Amino acid sequence: MRYGFWLPIFGGWLRNVPDERMPPTWDYARQVACRAEEIGYDLTLVAELNLNDIKGAAAPALDAWSTAAALAAVTRRLELMVAVRPTFHLPALLGKQAANIDHISRGRLSLNVVSSWWAEEARQYGVEFEQHDDRYARTEEWLRVLEGVWTADRFSHHGKFYRNEKTILAPKPATRPVLYAGGESEAAKDLIAARCDAYLMHGDPPERIAAKIADLRARRARHDLPPLRFGMAAYVIVRDTEAEAQAELARITDVEASAAGYDNYQQWLAGTQLEQRMSIEEYSVSNRGLRPGLVGTPAQVRARIAEFEAAGLDLLLLQCSPQLEEMERFAAQVIGHPAARFGG
Repeated sequence: MRYGFWLPIFGGWLRNVPDERMPPTWDYARQVACRAEEIGYDLTLVAELNLNDIKGAAAPALDAWSTAAALAAVTRRLELMVAVRPTFHLPALLGKQAANIDHISRGRLSLNVVSSWWAEEARQYGVEFEQHDDRYARTEEWLRVLEGVWTADRFSHHGKFYRNEKTILAPKPATRPVLYAGGESEAAKDLIAARCDAYLMHGDPPERIAAKIADLRARRARHDLPPLRFGMAAYVIVRDTEAEAQAELARITDVEASAAGYDNYQQWLAGTQLEQRMSIEEYSVSNRGLRPGLVGTPAQVRARIAEFEAAGLDLLLLQCSPQLEEMERFAAQVIGHPAARFGG
């Protein structure tokens, strides 16, 4: 299993806990990323939203791409998976920007391609917000242009959404970035099977993850492409006793519908096509992070991770709070990394 983590660009992951002691600042992001690669983490996901999805739209949030460029210069081995939303970036320009960051990082950049869901954010930032399947049609064409400028000396494209005339992109990426993407609609899954390298899933129990992996593998088999990789978002709580873990779970799921991020959460539900209805308790943690059940003692969490490995999962993208302390605990007690230090 590879272990990744969400970079805390929003100041935390708990919508109903105002202060998680993890400020949305460059200094804290750098501290987390640099320590993470010392204690066994393989990857960080830098989410891309111009408004704060967790703490409320008026709260501060770091920019994904400038943060990723800065991290590329101060880290040594961490894979930098940066979210990118086609509606917010012209593909050739993003290809140029990504190639530059890839050189700064010496080949450690990857992309998480996200078809936008937040209508209010798009309105505020002057971006057209399209219907669900239209967003995926744009994403498919966007990916074709991106691959084109990364590989061709002069790339031309005349499509529905984009037009390029003999585009020169130099230098090319040092290493062609891995393309991750997620989604549960038919349009999303077909696109990922045909155009991407890895499928990222919201949190779910092992049996549902196994079924999703089997589905995407079958879709992938229709194309002459290498096998997909599979990752999942999860919120983790590790404590010395099960009672302590359950007490922490109760604390973070004490949801108040008046919390600042609740309206954003309702917009997200309206803008997606999820396979299951989201519960009000799950509002407290993003990306269905509690469904995997990574809550308990170190032995219980390790056993649960083994179930996901057996299902075919090869990457866990973890959220925890407060991030720095809980990542240290997980590295010491679950990963078993010798450099991790956690006193209990």
